[in-house]
Amino acid sequence: MRLNIKKHQNDFDTDVYKIARVVFAETCAQSLRVVEALASMIANGAQKSGQSELDFVMKSGLFECLNKKSSHHDLLNVNPDARTFQMCLRVVDKMLKHNLDDCCFGATKFHRDEFNPDWSRARGYILEMDGLFFYL
Repeated sequence: MRLNIKKHQNDFDTDVYKIARVVFAETCAQSLRVVEALASMIANGAQKSGQSELDFVMKSGLFECLNKKSSHHDLLNVNPDARTFQMCLRVVDKMLKHNLDDCCFGATKFHRDEFNPDWSRARGYILEMDGLFFYL
């Protein structure tokens, strides 16, 4: 069974595609639950900061894949037909429609296990999932 959210070429520049590419690059689409957790964190962070979800992703400084020197940066160029990317699209679309449950316990920050940002040293994480650490 194949599900497609977007079919028109112009849709590749929509918020859902932009955010889904970042979610894919940060999670490597390891599992549905980690994709949902990161999307939930984006929704929480956007709400807390008063920004749109896309602005939160692009301006928060949390998403290492947006750094051109990141080992995950090339993952932003995922083939939009890839099944794992389609999963990210469906989850982000659900999040943008406010139909995604908060499965990261209110977290508004995260980092991957290969990084230890300064802001995380004074906090305890509230959830670890597949190498992603989530914080309030």
